Amino acid sequence: MADTTHGLLPPLRVPVGEDPERWQTFPGEKLVVAVARTVTSTVRVLDVLRPVLRDDPRVHLVFAFDPTSAFNDGVPALLRSVGVRVLPWHQFAEADPHLIVTATENADLASAGHTCPVLVLPHGVGFHKVVPDSRSDRDRLAGVVPDALLRSGRARLAISHPDQAAQLAAAHPATAGRTLLVGDPCYDALLDGRDLRADYRRALGVRDGQRLIMLSSTWRDHSLLGHHPALPARLLAELPLDDHAVALVTHPNITSAHGSYTLRSHLDSAHDAGLLTIPPTAGWQATLLAADLLIGDHGSVTFYGAALGTPLLLGAFSDDEAVPGTPMAELGRIAPRLHPDAPLRPQLERALGRGQSAGDDTAERLCKIGESAFAVPGRALELLRTAVYDLLRLPEPDDSPPPRRAPAPPALRHHPEPTTACHVHTSVTEEPGGPRISVERFPATVASSSSSSPSLPSTSSSSCSLMSSVTGHDSPDGPFRHLSCADDEEDRRWPESASVLVRRTPAKTTVSADRWIDDTLARYPGCLLATATVAGHGCRAGLRDGRTVEVNATGLLDDAAVLAAVVYACLRTRRPLEGFATLALGSRTEDIELRPARRVGQPRPPA
Repeated sequence: MADTTHGLLPPLRVPVGEDPERWQTFPGEKLVVAVARTVTSTVRVLDVLRPVLRDDPRVHLVFAFDPTSAFNDGVPALLRSVGVRVLPWHQFAEADPHLIVTATENADLASAGHTCPVLVLPHGVGFHKVVPDSRSDRDRLAGVVPDALLRSGRARLAISHPDQAAQLAAAHPATAGRTLLVGDPCYDALLDGRDLRADYRRALGVRDGQRLIMLSSTWRDHSLLGHHPALPARLLAELPLDDHAVALVTHPNITSAHGSYTLRSHLDSAHDAGLLTIPPTAGWQATLLAADLLIGDHGSVTFYGAALGTPLLLGAFSDDEAVPGTPMAELGRIAPRLHPDAPLRPQLERALGRGQSAGDDTAERLCKIGESAFAVPGRALELLRTAVYDLLRLPEPDDSPPPRRAPAPPALRHHPEPTTACHVHTSVTEEPGGPRISVERFPATVASSSSSSPSLPSTSSSSCSLMSSVTGHDSPDGPFRHLSCADDEEDRRWPESASVLVRRTPAKTTVSADRWIDDTLARYPGCLLATATVAGHGCRAGLRDGRTVEVNATGLLDDAAVLAAVVYACLRTRRPLEGFATLALGSRTEDIELRPARRVGQPRPPA
């Protein structure tokens, strides 16, 4: 393949070039060239080289961009974002490095004529996967460099467990004696970041009492997204949004192959419903530590989750890609599977409770399988730095590299906006202290993705018929279902069908709130109830029949859509719109007070 960087990346003059000594500030003794070919492999190298070469001006570091991968998109932008010097591939052969470091086995490192050692880092967990060979139409073992480089004696393969050396020697005899046990820096960072779980959850916007469901998809058609592209929308459709948050982590190859625009387009409804999209280059470690449940596949993120003891369901798993006899293959054998054709919520509840039942040791077995790939936890950066300096033939610095924690998630590229249209499920139970009103909300934009239509009565599109039903006939205590929508919803189909409309921005005065209620009820004849919060004065709900109710929570709850659901439930069960009730919303409860009020502009009732 032609070098497509020629003419796009200018040749370097410092610290590599014809006369670098004329321009450099740091003289340096050794040159390290890190080969960047895909986003995945580049991130792995970037993560470790900075702490390994920390505080050492004796070493020059440049990156060489190999553009020959099908997944090269995003690599130049990533390298620019971190500020490294980038060597065009056509200039790579002219450089005279003392060490080449890479986390890709596909770069052509044998034909350039270099004689220095090559340190090959894994860009996943171990050697458990079969992938397409970029040099032929066959598949190959991921992580193993070509035999020509192995036979040259220059290559050293970093491994995280001694068993991997035996596996490699059996599959590729030329690897015998060419492995270095260094552990796994990524796993160490995960271990060291476990006590920051609460910080990571706050950074992701996960509220107290919410469960974070993390989806992790590797690439190719047997991956989680390859098998079930609608799964993010399905989860958001079937899990109450006040109880759950859903985050998606995708392998960088998906974005490199299809583009972030296309990926976003495929998941548009899920994004509108609140899906957290984690950037493929950073944030997955923090998200994994923050997660309550992981739904994964045969990718490395799933394996890390198992090793950490995160409750796990396999949404997909390719037995053809997992190498037999490896810990990943064993994980695929015993991990519980998600059944996409069945309702999802009961399956997630069972997975979250797994390990708490007597005799169920699945969680413990999964954790042991995960740990079996990491022989020297906590020492990876230390061992890796020793290996690098031995290969450079430089004395190792005296200070050990500091432990590296999983960084907090960066600002989310597409942080979800608050969900503006919801199907709200309500039910009422009578308790000694008064009625208890349970409320669950589900994003309307993904309702069609649910595995089955909810067995809940839908409200009539006619507000008049609904008013008749709640005032003239007996009704059970639910559950009921209604559509609630914000007044600024962009998809106008939702407010035109909603039983409850909510003003998203608080009104400054009672007068402005009541005027908005009147205007909204006039504009949308199918609307039964219009609700607005008034700054410092709670919430006002106006009914089509002219009644107005002030609704206040004793706690911090001021969500007009939730408070309107209390009024709606009272209407459907023919309870008076005054007095006290208990609201149950997810894991939280609030005391609610309802008081009749007079809408501005209405005549006073006769004395």
